Amino acid sequence: MPSRWFPAFPFAVPDARRYVTEALIGLPSDVCETAALLVSELATNTVRHAGGPFEVVVRHPAAGDVLWIGVTDAGPGDPILSSPAVTEERGRGLQLVSALADRWGVRRRRGSEEKTVWFELTPHPVG
Repeated sequence: MPSRWFPAFPFAVPDARRYVTEALIGLPSDVCETAALLVSELATNTVRHAGGPFEVVVRHPAAGDVLWIGVTDAGPGDPILSSPAVTEERGRGLQLVSALADRWGVRRRRGSEEKTVWFELTPHPVG
């Protein structure tokens, strides 16, 4: 299962996006684009709120299996799916994850502050 750590700086967000895109070569382009977008949202949340490095894990599926991607950090608190006002510039990242992923969630590592926000996508055959 490939993974990579990134520093908690804004430049790491496009790096994380590129990492996922490269890890998913061979999957349908819509799945790659959706996964990259969702990783961008989760990485941005991590950079803004966690204040430390984050790890992106990609469980690349075998043919027809579910794609699982997780973004792990040690920041305090859990992400909250919010409904910001239309005039708010931020706060829609998890709405995108919720709308575009087949499933998503948050899990905590027992005995630590570490949490993983994860999502799943099911690649559908092209044709």
